[in-house]
Amino acid sequence: MTDEWRGWREAAETALYGDGGFYRSPEGPAGHFRTSVHASPLFAAAVARLLASTADELDTDTVALVDVGAGRGELLTGVLAAVPAGLRVAAYAVERAGRPPGLDARIVWCAEPPQGVRGMLFANEWLDNVPAEVVQADGDGVARYVRVRASDGAERLGPPVSGADADWLERWWPLSAPGGRAEIGRTRDAAWARAVSSLSAGLAVAVDYAHVRGARPLFGTLTGFRDGREVRAVPDGSCDLTAHVALDACAAAVEREVPAAAGPPELTDQRSALRGLGVEGGRPPLSLAAADPAGYLRALSAAGEAAELTARGGLGDFGWLLHRVGAR
Repeated sequence: MTDEWRGWREAAETALYGDGGFYRSPEGPAGHFRTSVHASPLFAAAVARLLASTADELDTDTVALVDVGAGRGELLTGVLAAVPAGLRVAAYAVERAGRPPGLDARIVWCAEPPQGVRGMLFANEWLDNVPAEVVQADGDGVARYVRVRASDGAERLGPPVSGADADWLERWWPLSAPGGRAEIGRTRDAAWARAVSSLSAGLAVAVDYAHVRGARPLFGTLTGFRDGREVRAVPDGSCDLTAHVALDACAAAVEREVPAAAGPPELTDQRSALRGLGVEGGRPPLSLAAADPAGYLRALSAAGEAAELTARGGLGDFGWLLHRVGAR
């Protein structure tokens, strides 16, 4: 790793995806943090129901599922096990790391989303790992790029924000108070628009830590994760580097740049989305304990997992952004 001062976008790109980068490690993301996919098979089952609904809308029994930021293929593995009989799924894992050994042979491993498929593109906790520039308002309230040193994460302010970055900041995350920070989401907007445009027809879904204009955090959200714990963000390849996503800006980018997008996007939270897909956190009736003790324990376990997936202040607060693509 070079020890020169660089912008956070360049530094994070190297730290996460370069040779020896965090996402090149053999254990993958699951070795360091739990996503909804790892929390419960109920999540994959809900995605499978959403895929089946998409296939119904497309009037087909053969549908594609493209998992962007696939980790080690955990979500696709779960969905393939949960799809209803008779639905044929062409499964694509989009990931920059190499294909893991022992993965289901039905899953195609690729570096970019396949073009022109009909079905569903699903990106769970992908956009938060698309590197973005970090900026901070100086003592006069002028937004400046933040420069970082890879070896220890030390920061200093660089030149004023300019050009397209300044335009994005003014529209989506204006800074004025000295010390205020933001992550410029242009890279996420562009990445999401490219991903959605790969579909010829179907549904594109992004699930992520998120915020919207009018409720941006004052000091930004950049942080690190290692071994299941939040740590200081240091771009040396030893930890995940993540920042919440301005999903409203991503939605606007698709409306602007993807002509095939049909109708307005839907922006909701995971609690509402999963409940709409049948994931409920209610306890089973006590009468079931007497009639079917084993079934009661299974239902109680599932209720606990559903509660975690939909919890306020936790996974239930994740943003879900949905775009319909192509003619119905």
